[in-house]
Amino acid sequence: MTNIDLTPFYRSFIGFDHLANLMDAAARNEKQPAYPPYNIEVTGEDQYRITMAVAGFDEQELSIETEHNTLLVKGQKAGKDDGRRFVHQGIAERNFERKFQLSDYIKVTGAHMANGLLHIELVREVPEALKPRKISIGGSTAQTPTQLLNAEKVA
Repeated sequence: MTNIDLTPFYRSFIGFDHLANLMDAAARNEKQPAYPPYNIEVTGEDQYRITMAVAGFDEQELSIETEHNTLLVKGQKAGKDDGRRFVHQGIAERNFERKFQLSDYIKVTGAHMANGLLHIELVREVPEALKPRKISIGGSTAQTPTQLLNAEKVA
């Protein structure tokens, strides 16, 4: 894979540091393991769910944290050596750490486990000030640019 140097853009674009940092993070060669498998689904308008297959883990062995638009899900298996001997072990009960990069205004609203699946509920909460708003067109009370110039010349 070819590495792209974004340094020339840093001196040309002001205020896009966050976007540049995201692109740098995506370009890094940090491979995330495929374990545990997961789904990301849209459950409604501005609502999402991450479902992770965490067979063999108890709720106390899992932790979910958010920090700076990053969701971190960890699984720490307690006491691995309990004297069991396997002929075949197909259920992976190994520790894991999975990171998800969240968009701005994405909040984790809850999590629950059912049937060996961890469900993490997310919602996008855009502040009212940033939502699109409709501007009404005024009636005859608005002055045209020509009227404004004439009023300035008289004064």
